[in-house]
Amino acid sequence: QVHLVESGGGLVQPGGSLRLSCVVSGSIFSITRIAWHRQAPGKQRELVASHTSSTNIDYSDSVKGRFTISRDNAKNTVFLQMNSLKPEDTAVYSCNVVGRGRAGLTSTWGQGTQVTVSS
Repeated sequence: QVHLVESGGGLVQPGGSLRLSCVVSGSIFSITRIAWHRQAPGKQRELVASHTSSTNIDYSDSVKGRFTISRDNAKNTVFLQMNSLKPEDTAVYSCNVVGRGRAGLTSTWGQGTQVTVSS
């Protein structure tokens, strides 16, 4: 089984920065896609950023120029660097990893980490 654990969330003032981490563990040996989603109270979950290769990276319009998705293969960790944070960025952020494990192609979600942007 594949497990994801997010960390790095918290309370930050507008204009500040946070770096979210997602540690991937378990029976996975090939990752084909990583993504970060977020969900605010009363709103549907939305895609924030996705990464398939170094030349195939997508961001939502609301975070372009402020957020960066990346991964460290040696440490089996996915990152989301968030700069110039705004109150509207407040949400629970979740990591999603698609890859091949022992049973074949899998899609796994973490439980999420809370990000609150407020003065």
